[in-house]
Amino acid sequence: MTDPHMRVSDADRERAARQLQKAFAEGRLDAEELDERLGLAFGAKTYGDLTAPLSDLPAAGAFVPAVFSAPHAEAVVLESKTGDVTRSGDWPVPQRLKVVSKYGNATLDLSAAGVLHPVVHIDFDLKYGSAGVVLPDGATADVDGYQAGWGGAPEVSVPARPRPGLLHVRITGQIKYGGLEVRYPQAMR
Repeated sequence: MTDPHMRVSDADRERAARQLQKAFAEGRLDAEELDERLGLAFGAKTYGDLTAPLSDLPAAGAFVPAVFSAPHAEAVVLESKTGDVTRSGDWPVPQRLKVVSKYGNATLDLSAAGVLHPVVHIDFDLKYGSAGVVLPDGATADVDGYQAGWGGAPEVSVPARPRPGLLHVRITGQIKYGGLEVRYPQAMR
C-alpha cells in the first residue's frame, strides 16, 4: 500500500487527471465536478491528496504511484541533421517528445494524431530551422519553458491555461536561428 503522506510527482498528478477525464467521458462526472476535481488533482502534494478526487470512481481505490504504472519518463527523440522532422495524420503522440535538428525545420501536427495523454511535453533543440506545432481545436499550450533565439518570440495563437478534458502541451527547449509557431489547424500558415 502506498503511504498517503508520500509526495506525488507530476506524472502521478497527470495519471489522476486521466482517470478523472475518463470518468467525465463515461458520464460519471459533470463539467463542474471535473473542473473542481482536476484542480484538486493538479494541486495535490501527497498520495492522500490524490485519493479524495478519485475515491468514489470505479477502480480508483488506493492511488498507485506512476512509477508502478505504464512507462512515461523516457522521451521519444525525433532527430535529423540536415532534413526536416515532420509528423502528421494519425500518429501515436508520446507523453514526452524531443525534436533535434541542426539544419532542418520541424512540423508536428497533433490535430488528427492519437494523443492518449492529457499533457504532452515537447522539447525542441533546433539550430538553423523553425518549428510549427498544430494542435487540435480547443487544446492549449504553455511555452514559458521555451527560449527564443534569433527568430524572436514564439507566435502562439492558442490559450496557455489548461482546460478540463482537453489536451495541454508544454513546449520547452530552444530554436537558435528560427521561430516557433503554435496554432490550431485552420490558423496554420
